[in-house]
Amino acid sequence: MTTTTTQRRPETTVSDRTMEQPVISLRGARASLGSRPVLRGIDLTITSGEVVALLGANGSGKSTAVRSVIGQVPLTGGEVSLFGTPLRRFRQWHRVGYVPQRTTAASGVPATIREVVSSGRLSRARFGLFSRADRAAVDRAIDLVGLADRAGDPVDALSGGQHQRVLIARALAAEPELLIMDEPMAGVDLASQEVLAETLREQVAAGTTVLLVLHELGAVEPLIDRAVVLRDGCVVHDGPPPEAVGQHALPGHDHVHPHATGEPLRTGLLT
Repeated sequence: MTTTTTQRRPETTVSDRTMEQPVISLRGARASLGSRPVLRGIDLTITSGEVVALLGANGSGKSTAVRSVIGQVPLTGGEVSLFGTPLRRFRQWHRVGYVPQRTTAASGVPATIREVVSSGRLSRARFGLFSRADRAAVDRAIDLVGLADRAGDPVDALSGGQHQRVLIARALAAEPELLIMDEPMAGVDLASQEVLAETLREQVAAGTTVLLVLHELGAVEPLIDRAVVLRDGCVVHDGPPPEAVGQHALPGHDHVHPHATGEPLRTGLLT
């Protein structure tokens, strides 16, 4: 596969961002898993069209932060808003696409690629009935991740990298304005990483706002506007991405990546 070289997008300044309505706003966000504090007063603002990488060692609070944004982890303090609306009142979930971490197709539910990706379109379908436009959006999402020729295949016949492509296609099927991806490159082969980077490049070009949880920037590095680094549940850096790419360049990198105790795994495409 031929990889396209992309120049880094012009940097967005703080003054530019403050003039726009935030797509994501976290103010003094605190959260705990059990009795363990995980987020310790995070402030984060992401505006329309930005591509932000959330970096840090495992246990730093990255996944908890993004799960608090979509309401999967309730805050114990502070507040979160989406598109200017407090999360407790937000209902326009078709505007948000979410790709969870470490999810596989081994959910025990027999389904084809098209069926799984179609589930991501339900938030836009009227009364659960798909129109021609809905079906076209599903086909377009499958094509974007390079699986058009396998749309009728069962998901349990796919490789790990192909599973991840299906998850991303499911999120894209709703044509979201905000795309949140939790470690989309983890455990994915090089060929799939290139497909995922190219897919993301197309979404960014179309103006989609993106929040990525990453261990290393890798193939998506040219797309990143800002890097926000967490350590022990606090923001320790919010600005240009590190010059050096890779896990070892990140502040607070611990060289070992066990997933944090108490972070429940999501184990099925349909969950």
